[in-house]
Amino acid sequence: MSDYIKLTKADGTYSVRAAGAVLGESSNVIELHEGKMGPVLYVPREDLAMAFFDQTDFTSRCPHKGDATYFTIQAKSGPIANAAWSYESPKEGLERIKGHLAFYTDRVTLEAV
Repeated sequence: MSDYIKLTKADGTYSVRAAGAVLGESSNVIELHEGKMGPVLYVPREDLAMAFFDQTDFTSRCPHKGDATYFTIQAKSGPIANAAWSYESPKEGLERIKGHLAFYTDRVTLEAV
């Protein structure tokens, strides 16, 4: 892994909410800094109610992290399409984010509690 991406443990505990429902809470969040972009929080799956997440067929490729798999959240108000993503086989040096989900913050709220 180059200096382009840095991983740190996020301070504190984070709550994950979508459409008014709490989907999880974690104090094991990883903060990923990529280049000049803002940080992205990666939450361990074991701290999320994965029953509300359905893997979709949508994928994308990042030249630095690898292939991303996406998840739709099944909310009471209806599905929130491709609201989360994960790197099932991240590139070398980024193995810590495997088994974690990141979220589009316009669809899901992550906040320190």
